[in-house]
Amino acid sequence: MKIVYMGTPDFAVRPLEKLLESGCEIVGVVTMPDKPSGRGYKIQFSPVKNFALQHNLKLLQPEKLKDEQFLSELKALNADLQIVVAFRMLPEVVWSMPKFGTINLHASLLPQYRGAAPINRAIINGETITGVTTFFLQHEIDTGNIILQQSVDIQPNDNAGTLHDKLMEIGSDLVMETVKLIEQNKVTEKPQPFCENLKLAPKIFKEDCKLNFSNQCVDLQNFVRGLSPYPAAWFEYNNITYKVFEAEAEKTEHNFEIGKIITNKVETDNYPSLRIAVADGFLHIKSLQPAGKKRMNTEDFLRGNEI
Repeated sequence: MKIVYMGTPDFAVRPLEKLLESGCEIVGVVTMPDKPSGRGYKIQFSPVKNFALQHNLKLLQPEKLKDEQFLSELKALNADLQIVVAFRMLPEVVWSMPKFGTINLHASLLPQYRGAAPINRAIINGETITGVTTFFLQHEIDTGNIILQQSVDIQPNDNAGTLHDKLMEIGSDLVMETVKLIEQNKVTEKPQPFCENLKLAPKIFKEDCKLNFSNQCVDLQNFVRGLSPYPAAWFEYNNITYKVFEAEAEKTEHNFEIGKIITNKVETDNYPSLRIAVADGFLHIKSLQPAGKKRMNTEDFLRGNEI
């Protein structure tokens, strides 16, 4: 089959690589337009674009997916199948174009965690199981008929980064298995089941990442895990923003004001610590990054900083 692949971030690179390694014919790659980013606002290529350039793949970067020139170029590729991994919502004129339709890889067990941030939201909510799903695109986002699913355990020490990598590898294999079923005309698709307790995964913005110390310690620990290493949970102290990458919950009674920071200095304690009083105990900060400085563990931070 001739395949057009659509994706942008790191999560979308491994499935594309696997397709090429398996001998699939990738007739085109569609990714987001280049954007300036970083301190110098230099133009950055997406991970998928970098990979496509390295492998001399036909590349399309439309500003608008309904643009006539883009639609003409896409149609000219004459794809049998389109594969979407971490891209953007497609109009029907795009996803209905190939004769075998368009499939999507989503990093959750649909119908749970439809949306842009399923990995982050699953950990934040304290889930112990998630997974990956391949499905056919249709009008409503992440609602198409399921082709295959694979569950994955979320370990207590997993964060968004480690779970991302697990799901990326397993999802890549699931994409390959799905393509083979389509090639062999053996796909058995099923509608997504109705779920009363439906949890969604909307996009995460900076303000969503602010720590609320009025919450319980275990919820805050999961919040940190679910946002680490990116975009990272944060709090402010003395007009300085601190990103938090690792934290541990300690459930206990105390008389401190919520949000009170308690430190044991390196000079006076063999086990330096930085604790923040929360609703039902303390949140132990293990790794953090003050604005304008590098990430460091708590021990190194306390050696050179006052808080």
